[in-house]
Amino acid sequence: MAQTAPAPNPLKRPDMHGGDRIDGASWASRSAAWGVHGAAATAHPLATLAAIETLKKGGSAIDAAIAANACLGLLEPISSGIGGDCFVMLWDPKTNRVVGLNGSGRSPRALTLETQRARAHDGHIWKYGATSVSVPGAVDAWWTLHQRYGKLKWAELFQPAITHAEEGAPVTQNVAYYVAGSYRAFTNPANGLEESDNFKRIWAPDGRTPREGEVFRNPALADTYRKIAAGGRDAFYQGEIADRIEAYFKRIGGWMTKADLAAHHSEWTQPIVTNYRGVDVYGLAPNSQGLSTLQALNILETFDLKAMGFQTTASIHHQVEAKRLAFEDRARWFADPDFSKTPIDWLNSKDYARERAKLIRPDAILTPVHPGQAPSHGDTTYFSVADKDGMMVSIIQSNYRGMGSGLMPDGLGFMFQDRGELFALTDGHPNIYAPGKRPFQTIIPGFAVRDGAPWLAFGVMGGDMQPQGQAQIIIDMVDHGLDLQAAGDSPRWHHEGSSEPTGEEQQGVGILRLESGVPEVTRKGLIDLGWKMGPSDGGFGGYQAIQRWPGRYEAATEMRKDGVALAY
Repeated sequence: MAQTAPAPNPLKRPDMHGGDRIDGASWASRSAAWGVHGAAATAHPLATLAAIETLKKGGSAIDAAIAANACLGLLEPISSGIGGDCFVMLWDPKTNRVVGLNGSGRSPRALTLETQRARAHDGHIWKYGATSVSVPGAVDAWWTLHQRYGKLKWAELFQPAITHAEEGAPVTQNVAYYVAGSYRAFTNPANGLEESDNFKRIWAPDGRTPREGEVFRNPALADTYRKIAAGGRDAFYQGEIADRIEAYFKRIGGWMTKADLAAHHSEWTQPIVTNYRGVDVYGLAPNSQGLSTLQALNILETFDLKAMGFQTTASIHHQVEAKRLAFEDRARWFADPDFSKTPIDWLNSKDYARERAKLIRPDAILTPVHPGQAPSHGDTTYFSVADKDGMMVSIIQSNYRGMGSGLMPDGLGFMFQDRGELFALTDGHPNIYAPGKRPFQTIIPGFAVRDGAPWLAFGVMGGDMQPQGQAQIIIDMVDHGLDLQAAGDSPRWHHEGSSEPTGEEQQGVGILRLESGVPEVTRKGLIDLGWKMGPSDGGFGGYQAIQRWPGRYEAATEMRKDGVALAY
């Protein structure tokens, strides 16, 4: 019998692009939102609405961010949740400075390096299951922020999320797609999860995950939120929730204990900063990868990207090379500062950037790429909120690798992160696994200051895409003069194959992926230079941002996510 070719999918048309706009960038998906009192931009409309409603009740930007984040843990579980970590940068209008918070948790103290190595997969920590779980830092980060900057009562902040969890909310397109992928991963026996029944009980009780538009409820998470609302951070780290977490890991043969949870506390930090063509760009120090954004920008500042042109072969080539140089340092040096000292001042210096920039050739690809030699003395959710008092919050919170480890504690309605996967197992590596140690972290909020005033709270979620995406946003706005929305919707590049802090070596020149909007002449020019092209795979991040103007805010989100930006 003759085989008939499958009918083409009418939605997959690489030759088609968005419709024409009467003003602004032709590729922009929408215009930005403007307001004088406050603004919020998140990856889910209901989370953005919760933030705006919190601001309207007199809440601070921190109150609104916590309310939004609690909603996202339910509404966007593919990227966030109270089983994950949280990093924050904010503009404090009372002190007129950028403040940082590291809300990342540590590895279980009972889990040894020897056990990790015995259970490793291809020389690396397994990406799912109990060996990948570290202490969740999100709830303590919220509490720490609220203690200093909150205006409304703590319990009020959880009411929108509790209501959505009980009544249910329709599942968005991205969430439906990625939850289905997580279901396949968590129920695959080859992935070795200790158990997946709790995940299936909540997300696939009828043998399938919810489709776009179907209403999803999570009463177990609503009950957990009620306990946190009533008891604060101690309810999670020392109370009934902690008891149930410890009992769960004992039941499945894991290592997390109530003592591990009780010992966790977030840390206020001083962000690192560099000046890029008159704009002060901030990042969080390791164990975060924020320094990678600054290093790439320092290198690129030595080149005239504006003269090279927007979305040209020369511009993207230089940007990718700067990324590769920065990422070799990331792989060599980034780790928990309590265990290993990263030479931050040297790595972030303009002198070092000029040395590294000399390695970049306009007509050839540098290979191999090496990290610098220090002197001897030497899929995540992003959202931003701003309030009437001038506070701007840049916050990123994640379970890592989509929904996380695949493990959900009995009856609590959330999943644990798998950040522990990002430790190395190589002797002598700064990021080598150790009990009670924080793993290298990919999640990074972004913040920029212009002329001494807060200018931009922004982020681009998505693993190693984050510093690459952050640098592209700054370049688009500073070098090419794009507005907030156009910068987010501008076609992006994503380079893979650099060395990793997990001990993986660089893979030749790696793989360069370009979004379909990049001009074809640029793509051809990059191929002619020798770049190996991979297909566009949707891994170009998810952008939210708020820009401060005199007396008003501009807020933007982008076409790659399900979110919305609002201001009032």
